[in-house]
Amino acid sequence: MQIGPTRIDDTFAEAFRTRFVRLVVTAHDDHWLHAGLCEVTGYATSVIACDAEAGVERLLRETETPDGRLGAAVLIFGFSTEGLAKAVPNRVGQCLMTCPTLAVYDGLPQAAERIPLGKHIRFFGDGHQRSKLISGRRYWRIPVMDGEFFVQDKVGVEKGVGGGNIILQGESLEAALAAARRAVAAVEQLPGVILPFPGGVVRSGSKVGSKYKKLVASTADAYCPTLRGVVETKLADGASAALEIVIDGVDEAAVGAAMAAAIRAAAGEGVVAITAGNYGGKLGKFHFHLRQLLAS
Repeated sequence: MQIGPTRIDDTFAEAFRTRFVRLVVTAHDDHWLHAGLCEVTGYATSVIACDAEAGVERLLRETETPDGRLGAAVLIFGFSTEGLAKAVPNRVGQCLMTCPTLAVYDGLPQAAERIPLGKHIRFFGDGHQRSKLISGRRYWRIPVMDGEFFVQDKVGVEKGVGGGNIILQGESLEAALAAARRAVAAVEQLPGVILPFPGGVVRSGSKVGSKYKKLVASTADAYCPTLRGVVETKLADGASAALEIVIDGVDEAAVGAAMAAAIRAAAGEGVVAITAGNYGGKLGKFHFHLRQLLAS
């Protein structure tokens, strides 16, 4: 299959079952909103080494938030509910409670499974915290130096999909970078997905295992242009740089739609091929076949 000059490989991306929460973060203005968003989604690229994978799903207008202020929906993914129960309160307490004017609400109010949030953070109030019931949901008002930090007692957890991906192969680094930015821009318009890596792009793609026994993952040497002739390469003829787009989503459909949008946006002049990373279908239950995604 070709999209213009770009070959779409007949392969699939292998993704995994995850759990996720959706936080609705609101602020006095966009300056403090973005300050908090940068913090809470920091060091959240891959659960290989991070406690969670996080990103901004979308910005919210005042009419879309519980308190009528500017806001954003943040998705935080982990391999287990137990892992999220540790990571989410830590991130909210350290990154959002500390940021002036912010409040945090549950973005999955209908979820049956729930984890504590304000229920843990409230102790920072040193006995001065106060609870409030609104429509059957409990919130906490924690005194801080600019007034109060308003946070929901518990937040919902749902099943998600992590690790959808495409790998762009460019004739030059410039071509690969431009294609990656087109792909990211396309995905950012879609609901229910995040791109957890810097600018939505990862240059240090990984494979399972390493020559070093303590490492569970190591560099994807088959896509490293400097290792041509040293290892068996997967780079297409004419490709001199590869970049990966990794996508986490609320369900299989959201990830598939995002992958298709990314492929269509990235394909073009200077992009030799687009492929995907998988582990032979042995590790992840979700298989996103590139050509099928485009055909549908």
